[in-house]
Amino acid sequence: MSVELNHIIIPAKDKRASADFLAGLLGVEAGPQWGPFIPVHVANGVTLDYQDYSEAFLSHHCAFLVSEPEFDVIFSRIEEAGLTYYADPARQRPGEINHLYGGRGVYFEDPDGHVMEVITQPYGDKPEWSASASPSEA
Repeated sequence: MSVELNHIIIPAKDKRASADFLAGLLGVEAGPQWGPFIPVHVANGVTLDYQDYSEAFLSHHCAFLVSEPEFDVIFSRIEEAGLTYYADPARQRPGEINHLYGGRGVYFEDPDGHVMEVITQPYGDKPEWSASASPSEA
């Protein structure tokens, strides 16, 4: 049996604004409303379906695997938007990117506090980074 992720629902205070924010940074389009959702489609057929929530919600984390040239473009958009970005998921290393697994990675928050990650290499079998790693180790 083959199991694939098809979609994930992302809670938002303003689904259109959040979907447009992420789609703009990634260079994809936020779709038209579909039911209660604003979908953001990515290349492997997965959609992030933004839905308005009036109650409090926990932060989600989504990671996007991109090519080196795509990373350059996305990272430029992050910088141009004046977003705070981080080299680590705990957000202890602001203004840095990481170089894990021979690639590059960066974390940033969307308007709802969800932590988004853009990487150029998938994670390997063993972690290369830990919360105690110094910038020279990552």
